[in-house]
Amino acid sequence: MDRRAFLTAATAGLLLPQAVPQAAAASSSRTLRSDPFTLGVASGDPSADGFVLWTRLAVEPLSGDGRGGMPARDVDVQWQVATDERFTTIAESGTATARARDAHSVHVELKGLQPGREYFYRFKSQGRLSPAGRTRTTPQGETPLTFAVAACAHYEHGYYTAYRRLAEQEPDLVVFLGDYLYEYGPSGYTALAGRVRTHTPGKCQTLADYRLRHAQYKSDHDLQAAHAVAPWLVAFDDHEIENNWAGPVSSTGAPGFARRRAEAFRAYYENMPLRRASLQGAVLRVNRRVSWGTLARFHLLDTRQFRDDQACLDGVRAGCDDRLADKRTLLGTDQWRWLESGLNGSTTRWNLLGQQIMMAHRDYKVGPGREVNLDSWDGYAAERTRLLESLARTPNPVVLTGDAHMHHLAELKTDFDDPDSPVVARELVASSIASDGDGYRDRTWIAEALQENPHLSYIDQRRGYLVARLSRDELSVDFRTLDYISRKGARAKTSHRLTIPSVTAAESAAAQAGAAPRAG
Repeated sequence: MDRRAFLTAATAGLLLPQAVPQAAAASSSRTLRSDPFTLGVASGDPSADGFVLWTRLAVEPLSGDGRGGMPARDVDVQWQVATDERFTTIAESGTATARARDAHSVHVELKGLQPGREYFYRFKSQGRLSPAGRTRTTPQGETPLTFAVAACAHYEHGYYTAYRRLAEQEPDLVVFLGDYLYEYGPSGYTALAGRVRTHTPGKCQTLADYRLRHAQYKSDHDLQAAHAVAPWLVAFDDHEIENNWAGPVSSTGAPGFARRRAEAFRAYYENMPLRRASLQGAVLRVNRRVSWGTLARFHLLDTRQFRDDQACLDGVRAGCDDRLADKRTLLGTDQWRWLESGLNGSTTRWNLLGQQIMMAHRDYKVGPGREVNLDSWDGYAAERTRLLESLARTPNPVVLTGDAHMHHLAELKTDFDDPDSPVVARELVASSIASDGDGYRDRTWIAEALQENPHLSYIDQRRGYLVARLSRDELSVDFRTLDYISRKGARAKTSHRLTIPSVTAAESAAAQAGAAPRAG
């Protein structure tokens, strides 16, 4: 069986068990009435000797209480990790407990595996076998990396064909940068293409609501295929809780936001391949670092939980001087120190910042005057300048971004108003998987936006994702787009491609001293 056939069979749940160990606990004798692996499998946060394996048992994913139709008891789940697709050579195996209090989710943290190699995994419970997934440990040295970048997947706005096309490219790693789900009730946020599918009832307010919405999204087979093909690095943005929330502040002013946020965090952890240490009471830590050998370090940021409230009542506005205040923070004091330490101490060839909102300055007003999105880094301009000054001293920085529902390619500068200001990094903004429906190509609007923002060189309003190939010498990026998602079957194509060459420390210093930066 070749790899593509394996992935197709695994996603369809067609691979049969070999010798999955049986659990000895008494609960194993009480069987479930139907398949509990309806939400698929996933892996994440790889290290040189392991990764996190995830599944969640749900015999009725859309059961209204958010518990997936599961009994109010713990259930034993066996797991296997193999070095081959047919599970003839088992590297590790064991038994985990899917606890009722955790919505019967399972998080297995593996250690002691070999670095830089591919593994296959699956689960079994009550005599039923899960689909199989492919994952990998991180390598040593400068092993090349192919990774995908995705964000923003509103279930109502379209089918998840982009996830399927991403899976077919078989990346080594998937970086997901927020808005994995949306909290609105049915038709609470309408796309131009209309409503293709329907959300579970009501706006998400409680733990049961968020669990149910996660189950609805996870039930999609195209999303399951993307999870099964590679380990993911995930971070939330706003819609996993509430649109445009900021730190302790609800964007709607609704009471009980602290409770709602904590319950949304809990549901997010239950449904993602995150390490147990990430959930710390009412705080969910998603800012973390993952290294790909000595080639690259991913710095995952949290641009929601620790920020100040948006200036000038939020939105896209002109004339908001408060956004320029030096004391305003997007990252918070502790995360800022953590990031500075990681950037200053990095010894990898490349440094990739995975974060949620557009970092480049973006003027939305054509002609004189300026209008900016106060929810983005434009609303925290002084801290952005300090971060870009840090990136100027960092080996080969690249910023990966979601949120915008459009592909963007930007040059990042400490002074966006000065055309001679040196480029310190490039920002690659991934369009949405589904949010805002089919998308379009308004060439007049794009031309005006590029003219107004000369540090932007590419915009595409269609749905899609990024595929990047990273080596010691260069980062090659494909901006992938689909022409429609309001019906199934669209092909993905490369609408734009660029290559960013790596720069040595000496070349970087020369550029910052006034020499022309290398073209990419």
